[in-house]
Order: sequence, then C-alpha cells, then structure tokens
Amino acid sequence: MAESPGNGKRARLPRPVYERELHRLQTGLVQLQEWVRAEGARLVVVFEGRDAAGKGSAIKRVTRYLNPRAARIVALPRPTERERTQWYFQRYMEHLPAAGEMVLFDRSWYNRAGVERVMGFCTPSEYQLFLRQCPAFERMLVEDGILLRKYWFSVSDEEQERRFRRRLKDPTRRWKLSPIDLESLTRWEDYSRAKDEMFVHTDISESPWYVVESDDKRRARLNMIAHLLSTMPYYNVTPAALTLPPRPPATGYQRPPRDLQTYVPDHAAGLE
Repeated sequence: MAESPGNGKRARLPRPVYERELHRLQTGLVQLQEWVRAEGARLVVVFEGRDAAGKGSAIKRVTRYLNPRAARIVALPRPTERERTQWYFQRYMEHLPAAGEMVLFDRSWYNRAGVERVMGFCTPSEYQLFLRQCPAFERMLVEDGILLRKYWFSVSDEEQERRFRRRLKDPTRRWKLSPIDLESLTRWEDYSRAKDEMFVHTDISESPWYVVESDDKRRARLNMIAHLLSTMPYYNVTPAALTLPPRPPATGYQRPPRDLQTYVPDHAAGLE
C-alpha cells in the first residue's frame, strides 16, 4: 500500500549536510526572486500531496529569506456560500501573480480532484467537469506567460501514520490535524486512486507533475528546491551598490524617562 517506494530505505540525510546545502539553495531562491522582479516574470508553484506529506515545511524553507511583498503563500480556507456558486477556478484566479511576483499555493484548485472527490464534497459531474477544464485552464496560464510548476509530495502510509501520531502528542502541531485528516488513514486507497486519475488527466506537457519522495523531509526539501531552480531561466541580478551614510552629529535629543513608557516584562531574565 505504500505510495512512495523510492529506491529502498536510505538513512536520513545528516543535518550538517542538509543545512549547508539548504542555505546554498535558499541563496539561489533569493537570486531567483530578484530575477523575477527584474524581468517582470510571474511564477506559480503548486504544492500538493497527502496530509502530512511535508508540503507546509517545504514552503517554509522556500520562503524563509524571500521578500513577502514579492513572494506570497496562498492557503485558502473552505469556500464560502457565495464562492460555491462561482466558476470553480474563479477564487484561485484572484491570487495569481502580477509582474515580478511569486505565488506558492499550499494546496490549490486540485482540492477538487483530491479531498472533494474522495470525501464527496463535490458531485460526480462537478468532478468530471474539473478534469476536463483543468488542463485548459493551466494551458491558458502558461500561454499567457505564467511560469507554472506543480509538485506532488509522495509519502508512504507508514510514514504518514507516524507523523499523525507525533502531531497528536505535540501541542504545537495539534492544530494541523482535523477529522478529515485522520479519516485519510482509512481512505488510503481511495486517495491513491483519485491521485492516479488526476495525473492521467492533468499531467500534461505544458504543466507536468513533478513527484517529490518525502518520507525523508530533508531530502524532499532539497530535491524540490534544487529542481525548481533547475527549471528556471534565471540569472544573478547584480543589486545596486549601497553605502551606509555617515551618522549625523547629535543635536541634543534626549530620550524620555523610562517610567513614561510601558515595557514588556523581562521574561528572559528568569531563565538565566
């Protein structure tokens, strides 16, 4: 039943090796961002995969050093009553990038081919319509000049269950679990079939799917970022030369007394 067969179990990538290469790749992402801004390019990166496959943590590593004004994360909640009456792709279109912007979709319009299909949140006719329209929608994006990359994070059933159990015990990660997430354990094969059918219809030459094996999150992040950079025709944009100006001489300003302002208590002092 495992989805991510890979090439056999490999030892987890050592942290020093991982952190060194991650920093190098994140430097490349900053260069990519500057190229996007300089060229007025529009980049869309779609992150999809099973629950707990590592999409969110990969997005965090991609955006860590990027300018949030130029690189946005889109993670839409469930549609409103009004949005349910719109064309399905309509609410995603308003989040597409303008010139010089990067948009990362933490789940995307592919919700219809995944959770909506498996959990019965859409009708069979709505699902079939999505499979027909999605390739045309993405072809229009690409024909208009948008750089579109789609990544599917593939995780084995054993690893997914292990991550779910860890989240249940960790109060800082408990919010990541919902009843629908937990139900995915009992619907593993349903999600597998839905993913396979989705690929048949939407793995097109204009916007192919790229599968990221993610049982080892460190390897997955490095592999995904390295691949993204390898598919972009970016170059290193030389930034404008900057020089710190000399600090002007003091003109007699005096700071107000401390007792006139409310300071945050020194919580850290109690840790020493």
